[in-house]
Amino acid sequence: MKKLTLSVMALLMLAITCRVHAQDDAMMKAWQAYMTPGDVHKMIAKDNGTWDGEVTMWMAPDAPPTKSKSSCTNSMIMGGRYQQSMHEGNMMGMPFEGMSLLGYDNSKKVFVSTWIDNMGTGIMNLEGTWDNDNKTINFKGSCVDPMTGKNMDIREVFKYVDDDHQLMEMYCNTDGKEMKTMEIKLSRRK
Repeated sequence: MKKLTLSVMALLMLAITCRVHAQDDAMMKAWQAYMTPGDVHKMIAKDNGTWDGEVTMWMAPDAPPTKSKSSCTNSMIMGGRYQQSMHEGNMMGMPFEGMSLLGYDNSKKVFVSTWIDNMGTGIMNLEGTWDNDNKTINFKGSCVDPMTGKNMDIREVFKYVDDDHQLMEMYCNTDGKEMKTMEIKLSRRK
């Protein structure tokens, strides 16, 4: 009986070891797929370089827009996994600087974006899907509304017009109403 018990225990240990090994292999394959930059990351990298922007902002639906100029420099970081974009310009008569990170989450199959700037102390987080027919990333997310201290919904439409021109449109949702707050026409600097 002791030999039978030891044999059953040995078989159970072998089965458990094989199962753990198979789980380890599956986990390693999943992590490799998650961490490896792919075609979407290469598409993002095509936008590396310096861009000039024409910025139009609306503070209220019935207010006239303000216009300004900006520039940004894009570069891939973290082994081609994310694109860092450093922005400079003037906004509302003050020097402006901002930074975004753009990536593509291989596991969730969505674009991810964060934004910070010197006009606030919070972080805007967005996730977006690709619209191939319109060459557009449609982002949704949130950022803080400084008037209430609560999150407000944000929608961003980022259109790839051609290799040298892009259009970003930002919409905020306050009091249940969506309003276009910003538009940036970007041109690649030659």
